[in-house]
Amino acid sequence: MTVSNSIPTPVGIRPLRDREFTAFQELIYQEAGIYLSKVKQALLVGRLSRRVRELGLDSFAAYYERVVDPRYPEERVELINCICTHETHFFREPRQFEYLENVALPKWRAQAEAGGRAKRVRAWSAGCSSGEEPFSIAMSLLAACPSKAGWTVEVVATDVSTRVLERARAATWPLDRSKHIPDAYLKRFMLRGHGEHEKKMKAGPELRDAVRFEHLNLNDGSYQLAGAFDLVFCRNVLIYFDANSKERVIRNLLDRLSPDGLLFLGHAETLSGFQPEQGGAPRAVMPTIYSRGAR
Repeated sequence: MTVSNSIPTPVGIRPLRDREFTAFQELIYQEAGIYLSKVKQALLVGRLSRRVRELGLDSFAAYYERVVDPRYPEERVELINCICTHETHFFREPRQFEYLENVALPKWRAQAEAGGRAKRVRAWSAGCSSGEEPFSIAMSLLAACPSKAGWTVEVVATDVSTRVLERARAATWPLDRSKHIPDAYLKRFMLRGHGEHEKKMKAGPELRDAVRFEHLNLNDGSYQLAGAFDLVFCRNVLIYFDANSKERVIRNLLDRLSPDGLLFLGHAETLSGFQPEQGGAPRAVMPTIYSRGAR
């Protein structure tokens, strides 16, 4: 057995051995489709050390035994909670929201007024993290497609991490997170805290009513989500998958798009070279935004 000398060893925990890293690597891939290359060994140590201490264990090997013990099925969920990265903010990738608000939604409103589509927009935030993304989507949709004009807006937000879903459902953030929210949206949709909550903000009722949260693992073979979506946001998620998992996830995402729906990816992600089993290849309407292509 060998230990990588470049990996920092937390105080009170025995070093992570190479064969232990391999065991975690295989388990995490099996559970979530997330592939940790050898260079991510230090990341694994950093992410798991706190949990190892919380359980009163003295080694990563002991934690692995805990994770695979059938008496503690919740620990597999906790493992994935520790591994996932949840960097996000409101209206991230602003050019995508500009396209949504200035091109896609006006087009759909015109189609609805002409009787060519229902006054309904469904969006899916796949990998919603702590909620900033789905609530940003909801603000754009509610502003452009108000209920008083007969529109129905629904945003489904999913994540593999149960921990961040709890935070997202609370719909409460530090007030300094508001800096990326347009002023008009901030005034209309957000509530500012008072007293002990003075430095916090909370999504208002109209916004919370439009968003619902579900636990979902994108690595699953199929997704238990009903109906098609006009918008699917899956941003900065595909980078964690290897080629096979990524292709499977892309197929599942495209299959959930409505015929004129749009798929939004992160700035470092692309569908270049992806070929569906049937129909035409996805078409880039602008960098990182795709339509389903011919079917």
